[in-house]
Amino acid sequence: MQKHTIVLITQILFLKTYATKLEVVNQWNFLEFDPPNEFGAANFRPENTVFTGVEITPDRIFISIPRLRDGVPATLVTVPRNTPPGSSPKPQPYPDWSYHGAGIGLDNATTCAGLVSVYRTRLDSCGRLWVLDSGLGNSLDDFRRICNPKLVVFNLKTDQPERIIELPREAVRPATVLANLVIDESVQGSCDSAFIYMADTVSPALVVHDALRNKTWRVSHPTMYPEPSFATYHVNGETFTLPDGVVGLAHSPNLATLFYQPLATDKIYTISTKTLTKGPPGEFEDIPIAVAGTKSSQGLGLALDQNTDTLFFVPLAETSLAAWNPRTNFHDALAYDPTLLDFASELRWKEDGLWILSSRFQKFYKRTVTANEINLRVLRLPLNPHPAQMNFEYIR
Repeated sequence: MQKHTIVLITQILFLKTYATKLEVVNQWNFLEFDPPNEFGAANFRPENTVFTGVEITPDRIFISIPRLRDGVPATLVTVPRNTPPGSSPKPQPYPDWSYHGAGIGLDNATTCAGLVSVYRTRLDSCGRLWVLDSGLGNSLDDFRRICNPKLVVFNLKTDQPERIIELPREAVRPATVLANLVIDESVQGSCDSAFIYMADTVSPALVVHDALRNKTWRVSHPTMYPEPSFATYHVNGETFTLPDGVVGLAHSPNLATLFYQPLATDKIYTISTKTLTKGPPGEFEDIPIAVAGTKSSQGLGLALDQNTDTLFFVPLAETSLAAWNPRTNFHDALAYDPTLLDFASELRWKEDGLWILSSRFQKFYKRTVTANEINLRVLRLPLNPHPAQMNFEYIR
């Protein structure tokens, strides 16, 4: 794939024509919970409870809240999909409170049977939710390995796990943080025949799981590591440093390609799914990686329109939403809003538009967040027509 420079168009007058399309689905100052008495509501610390992942179903919005610091009561929650715009529904633990014992220090056997710390989830074509549990507690401060990382596959009709996959020792490292996943049903079949690609952000690599054969391996490359010169971020006048590796993932079945980006970089890279799925790389094997393009600043979330192969990303410094089509090199800014797009940690493409999870993560991270401001949002941008069909201005 030819390398492109993805130019983010930043003319404010142009961007304002798009910004009004952003819809606020839900918003919160802080998340509120009603845990049962035995879950120690007094230990709840809303200033440490920030979400990072979202998945959309016909009736529910699934939100992931990793245990970055102490005081997170539930690591995976739901809110109804159809609520008044801008409302603040109280999140409900998924599937119920019995899966969230890690928040109050229950014994390991009880805790590991549930969910410890979830960054992101994904739906498969069988209507099941794949939950990637990092197994970590307090990962920003003292990095406690509470349980081994695992994949839990929930049947959304029964809200019960159908399959639990504990990742083997050879696929993880002492500092492994599994923070994202992609389900690839285009290679050898769907559902339980899928390949799962997972981003190890702190011990940078892509972890591949063959669900059909129940085998797991790592694929690592220097492009998956953070670039020190991009480890400091400037968002809405605030600065913080976080040297995170590969985290953003998007998959194109049509191109047989996985797009990925570390947080600390200005680049988006590609690797073929053929390279990922052929099995563990041999010793000293050269792994073919390509630079898809260079962005105007760092970013976290990636999403891909399965109809057009248009890639969506959010340059953090510009608080903007951008689109780029690797087939045509058409690209443009779709939205600009320093308030709504304060720190977009997740993008999900659905047929009714692009869903965006936005938080004031920099304030949660620096412990400057307050309860008198809106800090957490679920947004949606309708996409009609598809971006690849728009009259883009672009630079080849």
